[in-house]
Formats: sequence, structure tokens, C-alpha cells
Amino acid sequence: MPNRKLTKLINQISFHPDQRVELFREQSEHKKTELLHWLTPHIKKDLLLHLEDDEVVELLSKVDPDEATDLLQLFSKRKSERILLHLSEELKEAVSQLLQFDPNTAAGLMNLDYIQVDSDDTIEAVSTKFKSHERKTGRLPVILALKEGKLAGFLPGHELGFTAKTTKITPFVKRLPTISSAADHDAVLDIFRSHPHNKVAVLNDDGTVAGIIYSDDVLQLMQDHEASSLYDFAGISDEEGVSDSTRRKVKHRYRWLIINLGTAFLAAFTVGLFRDTISKYVLLAVYMPIVAGMGGNAATQTLAVMVRGIALKQVDFKTAFAVCKNELGAGLINGLINGVIVASIVIAFNHDFRVAIVLAMAMVINLCVAAIFGTMVPLIMQKLGKDPAASATIFITTATDVLGFLAFLGLGSLILAH
Repeated sequence: MPNRKLTKLINQISFHPDQRVELFREQSEHKKTELLHWLTPHIKKDLLLHLEDDEVVELLSKVDPDEATDLLQLFSKRKSERILLHLSEELKEAVSQLLQFDPNTAAGLMNLDYIQVDSDDTIEAVSTKFKSHERKTGRLPVILALKEGKLAGFLPGHELGFTAKTTKITPFVKRLPTISSAADHDAVLDIFRSHPHNKVAVLNDDGTVAGIIYSDDVLQLMQDHEASSLYDFAGISDEEGVSDSTRRKVKHRYRWLIINLGTAFLAAFTVGLFRDTISKYVLLAVYMPIVAGMGGNAATQTLAVMVRGIALKQVDFKTAFAVCKNELGAGLINGLINGVIVASIVIAFNHDFRVAIVLAMAMVINLCVAAIFGTMVPLIMQKLGKDPAASATIFITTATDVLGFLAFLGLGSLILAH
């Protein structure tokens, strides 16, 4: 996390667009690279677009090739190609190589800070290559050991200082997890979860090494995924940031709100079917929001558990019945508990046993509805190839509102009419 001083500067740059470029230019080169790491993509892009080409080139020369590649991808193809021409030959070669890969794959996360040595090489020979890379790039490389042209593992850097120079490195080579360069980000997250190492080698189709992914890059990826799921859950675009303008916020949200408005009208239509019952028994209108609200809250709890389970591959359609059965059981018991509570309140304050029974029964029904839809909607969306969290709340809220009102007012019509 950034320190207090840097956080203050980030906020100034983010929330004062008219001062953004001037504030950025006043900083030291080191502080500029720090800022670029913490600023949101939208702010970062806006800032870089207002800098001169030579300023951008200077910035790119101060960061790692993989980070320079990420920054270049914020520009149009024409501008990125123009800037690329002014980079040093070494950086241009590295960035050009990284730009060939899809940013949504494992190759899009890797960097090129590694050297390749033979597993029969001596410590002295490896040390020479290691120092050469460090002098050339200013960064410490990962030492990858090859055997017959294929990756055998990696040599921990400390062995260069604690092992005799004439010793062959073979006994000290450690296993290193690998992943295909074409693998998607989910596969990258999976391999880091199952192999909690601090790096993974990325391999081309022919088995040759393409690059290295470090755990800090994956940590950033995890944070991005969590933020994306949270945004989807709320119906907000993952391109939106807290410092975005009013116009930008409206652009990213209005479609979801219109869809929500449509489903709200469906719930209103359901209530309208029972207008005669409501006008006759006004007390029903008082307690209607409780039924809908409790159903929505219960469904959100189930949805949160399901989304986490799907993300961790703990649940799918094969295990859906068992999960749904457990959620339904929980919904039934919670419905009975809350039904007894609300019925007691109605009896105590309104002295109406029949409305108390209607409200208690509707509470049980709606919490069971919440359990079913909260379990099945995320799985259905995953099956359709959508983010399990995306727009799920719309369908679930519609179900708990419409079916909750239908149960409450329908039972009211049947029970109170007799």
C-alpha cells in the first residue's frame, strides 16, 4: 500500500484533472514510476496522453519491460508505434516481443528477466551470465537451467555466493512450475493456488521458455479479478473508478439501472393484481417491504457464497443438487425463525392473528425462493459463459420480489377472505 504522502498525491492527481499533468511533472523520476503503479487505468491513460512523447519515453525507460508494455497498450496503435521507435534498442526488443502476446493470456503477464544456462554448467559460468544480465538491465534475473534444451528447473540465486565456483549446478536445481503461454488468467491463478511458489515459467508451444510470471503480478491479477467481480455484482463497469467524472459514471451505469427499472415494474405489476385485497386489508401494505427485503437479503447471502464457491471451483452443476438442498434447508429454518419473530410482532402490535400467519408463511416461502434462485442463477450464468456474479442480482431480486409478493398477497387473499 502507498504511504500517506503518496496517497495524498494520488488523490490530488485523481480528483484535480486541471492540475494533473503539472503535479505529475513536478515529481522526481522515482516518484513518477511509483504513481504510475498506483493510479487507476483511466487516470493513468489520461495523464500519459497529455505528456510529450519524449516524457513518455523517459518514463518507459525507468520501468520494467512488462510494465512498459502495459503502459504502451494504453495508447492508440499509431502512437505506441511512434514511441516505440524512440526507445533504446534493448527495451524496444523486449517490449516488441511482449506486445506480440495477448494481454489476457499467461504471456501477457510475464516478464523477460531471466537467463538460460545448461544444467551441467559450473557456478562460475552461471555467475558470469548472471552479472552480465544485471549490468545490462539493472535487474536481477531468474536462473533457468536447461537439460537437453528443455527446462529442468531454476537455480536459487544464493547458490552463486555459497557454492564453490567449479561445482556443477545440477544438484542445486529446483523444480519450477510451468504454464502454456496461451493459458488464460484463470489458469494462471489456479497454478499459483496449487503451487504456492513465487514464480512460474511460461512456455511456448514447442516447450521453449517465453518468460517468467512472479507472484506479485498474480497478486495484482487477483485484486483486479476481485474488483471486477465486485463491480459486476453491483452492475458497474470494471472500467469505472472512484475519481471518474459524472458523465463517465452515468455512461457505465445507466443500462443496468434501466434493466433494474424493468424488473421493478414487473414486481409492481404483481402487486397491482391484488389492489382490491390491499385496499381491503391495508395492514398488508405495511408489511409488504419486509417480505421483499428479507428475501433479497437472504438471496444475496446465498449468491455471495455461490460466487466464491464457483471461483474456487468448489461447486458446479454436478454438485448443484446437494448445495441447493443445503441452502433450501437453511432457507426453510431461517424462514421459520424469522416468521415466528414477525408474526409475534404483528400479534403484539396489531392484534391480528390472520395477518401474522400470512406474513410468517410468506417469509418461509420467500426465503426458500431466495435459496433456490441464489444457488441456481450463478451456475446458469457460468454455464452460459458469463461472469457468475454479473447481473445475477437483477434476476434474483426479481424472483424474490415477484414471488414474495405473490406468496404474501396471494395467501392474504385466500386466508383473510374467509
